[in-house]
Amino acid sequence: MGALGLRDNLLQYINQADERLLKVVKAVMESYWEEEVVAYSVDGKPLTKIAYKEELKEAIAEIESGEFTTQEDLEKESENW
Repeated sequence: MGALGLRDNLLQYINQADERLLKVVKAVMESYWEEEVVAYSVDGKPLTKIAYKEELKEAIAEIESGEFTTQEDLEKESENW
C-alpha cells in the first residue's frame, strides 16, 4: 500500500476515532514533526525543531547580554583580513 492508500486508510480511522485516540494520534504527529530536521548549523549539523528553538534562545540571550558584533566593527575588522 502506497502513501496515498495509507493516508486514505488513516483518514477513515480518524473520522471514526474517539477523543482518546485523536489525542494519541496528535501526540505522535507532534513528536514526529518536532524531530524533523528544519535547519542546519553553520558547520552543517542538522537541527531538529527543538534544537533550532534552543539555538534561537541562546542567540537571543547573547544579544541581550551585549555579546554581538556591530556592522561597523565587522567592517573595521574585515579591513585587516
